[in-house]
Amino acid sequence: MLKIPQREGERPQTTSTNPHEQLTQNPSAEWHERFKAKLFCFDEVRRRPSIISVPGAEALWLNENQACNCANGFMIGREFAHVHPAYDGSLHMALSEADFQHVIDQQWGEQHPLAGRGAIPHSIALVYGPRNDEEIDTVLSIVQASLDNALKTDGSSDDK
Repeated sequence: MLKIPQREGERPQTTSTNPHEQLTQNPSAEWHERFKAKLFCFDEVRRRPSIISVPGAEALWLNENQACNCANGFMIGREFAHVHPAYDGSLHMALSEADFQHVIDQQWGEQHPLAGRGAIPHSIALVYGPRNDEEIDTVLSIVQASLDNALKTDGSSDDK
């Protein structure tokens, strides 16, 4: 199961409808670029424009040759996460139920307002944009948990 520290400070303000965006406590453009330089380094993943988010959002797309968890591992196609443009800096991602709840409890994110209503799985989270190096490391560990969820092939949707 994902282990992350409690996020410092109040939760940022976000929109309650689509597009679901972070409105306050946004990372600077410099931090956003530093984060993206590390974000797109996973071996099993391609960087491509998101097919479900706002213009300028970049997706983490699981390579086609990878076995996957098709039950709740993706938002659409093989897009398991995406990062919003610099003005926002937050991410959306599919998580296991256990990791989703841990992210919420530790105040690193919130449920997407459309999650669990139709085609979008219940455990789709908006994860707040990282504001410093420590937060970059924490958010990267959450993205790793999302990738791990996308790669599950045993039919489970939760960590053991």
